[in-house]
Amino acid sequence: MGDTLITIVAIFLAAILMFVFPLMTISERNDDIAQMAAQTATVEFVDDIRQTGRITQDKYDSYVQTLAATGNSYDVELEVRVLDENPGKKTSLTSTDKIGENIYYSEYTSQIIDKINSSSTKSMKLKEGDFINVSVKNTNTTIGQMLKNFFYSISGNDTYKIEASHSGVVMTNGSER
Repeated sequence: MGDTLITIVAIFLAAILMFVFPLMTISERNDDIAQMAAQTATVEFVDDIRQTGRITQDKYDSYVQTLAATGNSYDVELEVRVLDENPGKKTSLTSTDKIGENIYYSEYTSQIIDKINSSSTKSMKLKEGDFINVSVKNTNTTIGQMLKNFFYSISGNDTYKIEASHSGVVMTNGSER
């Protein structure tokens, strides 16, 4: 009886070592690759916006398709902080420089998409000094997340997220092309 029990336990452990741990390793590797692809796509998307000064429907659709190619679903959040210059004039006799503060107001994903879709050029022009921030995170549960939750008994779905973000200052005024 003792030998049979040990044999069953040994077979069970061998099955875990031969199948489950390699599956966990491969699924975590896939999550890492998806993370890298999302980060690279986000950096390229933001840098293109910073250099051209425009957010176009084609660029956005291409970005979303690149993210979808990883096999995951993502929540994309866009934020543009638009520079609203509010200069005043200095009244002293020694200098006539502009004074006042530069105020930023934010526009978010739904507002940006509405502007892109409603314009005839299918783009949103930005100006030098505006800020762009893009962040994405996966909304589905990957196989790696499920296996980690099962084997490590971690509660919640926040054990591993594929997420990426990038931001920067727009370097040029948007122009028609």
